Amino acid sequence: MSDDAPGRPDLPDPDGPAGRSGAPAVAEGVPGVADGAPGGGLVEALELLGLRLGQVELPLEGTGVAEARAVRRQAVEQLDDYLLPRLRAVAAPVLAVLGGSTGAGKSTLVNSLLGAPVSTAGVLRPTTRWPVLVHHPLDGRWFTTDRVLPGLARLVADRGTSRAVDGGTPDTTGTAAGHAGLRLVASDAVPQGLALLDAPDIDSVVDENRALARQLLGAADLWLFVTTAARYADAVPWELLATAAQRRVELALVLDRVDPGEEDAVRTHLTAMLAEHGLGGTPVLVVPEVEPEDGLLPGWAVAPVAEWLTRLAADPAARRGVVERTRDGLVADLVVRAGLVADAADAQEAADARLRAAVRTAYGAALVDVERATSDGRLLRGEVLARWQDVVGTGEFMRSVEERVARWRDRLTSAVRGRRAEEPALADAIGRSLDAVVLDAAEQAAERAYAAWRSDPGGAALLDGLALSRSSARLREEIAAQVRAWQDDVLALVADEGADRRTQARALSFGVNGLGAALMLAVFASTGGLTGAELGIAGGTAVLAQRLLEAVFGDDAVRRLTQSAHERLLARVHGVLDAEAARFTAQLDALGTADAGGAGVRAAAARVAAVPVLDTPSTVPGADGAAGSPAPGHGDDASPARTGALRGVGARRPGARPDGPSPAEAPAAGGLRGWWRRVTGRDEDAR
Repeated sequence: MSDDAPGRPDLPDPDGPAGRSGAPAVAEGVPGVADGAPGGGLVEALELLGLRLGQVELPLEGTGVAEARAVRRQAVEQLDDYLLPRLRAVAAPVLAVLGGSTGAGKSTLVNSLLGAPVSTAGVLRPTTRWPVLVHHPLDGRWFTTDRVLPGLARLVADRGTSRAVDGGTPDTTGTAAGHAGLRLVASDAVPQGLALLDAPDIDSVVDENRALARQLLGAADLWLFVTTAARYADAVPWELLATAAQRRVELALVLDRVDPGEEDAVRTHLTAMLAEHGLGGTPVLVVPEVEPEDGLLPGWAVAPVAEWLTRLAADPAARRGVVERTRDGLVADLVVRAGLVADAADAQEAADARLRAAVRTAYGAALVDVERATSDGRLLRGEVLARWQDVVGTGEFMRSVEERVARWRDRLTSAVRGRRAEEPALADAIGRSLDAVVLDAAEQAAERAYAAWRSDPGGAALLDGLALSRSSARLREEIAAQVRAWQDDVLALVADEGADRRTQARALSFGVNGLGAALMLAVFASTGGLTGAELGIAGGTAVLAQRLLEAVFGDDAVRRLTQSAHERLLARVHGVLDAEAARFTAQLDALGTADAGGAGVRAAAARVAAVPVLDTPSTVPGADGAAGSPAPGHGDDASPARTGALRGVGARRPGARPDGPSPAEAPAAGGLRGWWRRVTGRDEDAR
């Protein structure tokens, strides 16, 4: 069958404004579509919301994050698969998606409505990933483009053969290629303006099929949910029906395989359940239990469904009402979902800040430990003290404590100049002590940060596979390099300060290293943390070193040099600790959650909610086949070139009155049965 429609000025071109260009279509008489109308603003607002949702990532684990990710995915699918394509092609046919549980009889129902086997039924259905979309031949071009479900490939069935759209490879099952698509079938049995899509089972044993079923239902203008008299109270169908209520999507329910005589009782019970679940007023179309003939149910059995769908297709106002109510319901639901995503994005930003604060606290404490250890006298003990005494001489040192400061300077200057071989040992001892202090602080910081992240759901997931509980392997080398660089800084400070005092500089031309060591000791010049004899020895060491520096450079200069040397030490240690902390924060930087707040999503959702929406009167057929308010122009639309009818229309159950259908089987006063005769020139029963 050809799906082209040449010479049809009244059929919008899917490849034009409503097709691949992405520009909104302009449909005369459809509110909210033309430029400047509410729908045009709605498209722009939804596009912005889609952009903002696409920018949101929720990579950090936490309470409710999995649900928020699902909400975000569903919101994006609602936009991409339905809302934006539908708003850009408002004149496209109504897409009715048949969904239901395994064995509900969806495919048999579709085949029976069309009078031909177009959708595979039976035990192989759970593996089918190319669901069938049946449309009128003149509506084909709406579906070969990306007007609906743009992410799915297309396979066009034509006279028993298949060809892929856009040069793809035909595959009627999709299992070989491992991907899903739509198999398009053109049929004269489908009224123009209506398309039927047989979705996979919502409880399929294959995860991909269940996901595809929900995606297809999300792209529908109308849900035709099929269940059976034996299983309509199962939990799985009601979970999906709750989604329909939440989205306020147009819905009709087909109750299949109802035992004769039980129709009223089962319908009454199901109608009450629908009302309890917020779905009151949902049409319930009953298909009786009957044995198929050649795989097809008789026309009278599917007549209620066929009549309901054909009435919908025949009434432009009803079709427009279905589209607009589903659209408006999904827009309202999308605004709610966007709010949930925005809240989740805010939570991600808060989690990022919380994890960074834990690292900052751990390594900040490490820097405080180093600062305290380098100023409370702890370093003026052990090997450092021994090497200092080697420089000045133990006995000389003890005697000089009781002598005048001038003589301390003379003796120490002479000792420093005369015993330069001992100075490198003192510097090395200071360096090793500093190395140990900084390394111990970094190790403790890594342990604290690791413990904090391990107790946080977001951080725990990031730690997997990373050795962050200990410092990095090259940390010891890096600390040693920075401490040696600091010692060079100290010597440079002494040399720069001595350059302005030429006399002292000449006198101490061989004592810069010794003065540098004295300045390092002065940096550690507090007696905090020392006790007993150690206090007197180390305290005297600090005083002696400071007095020597004061005698050479003056009090103010020594205070300035000491402060500068200590600041330079802490700056280098800070750099080392920052590099260690970055091993943690780099994981967050890669995720980009620092600026993951939901303000942008929330603002875009508010813009969508602010677009005015016009109410549409209900004209959808009721459960008994009676249509709502007739739309103007109904008779004009029902021309032979624009209509068709499903197989069950006009069919009579055995034993029905020969002079015409009952009110429940066909409309009164020249309804669908008479309409079918006018269109085709023959009775449907004669087919």
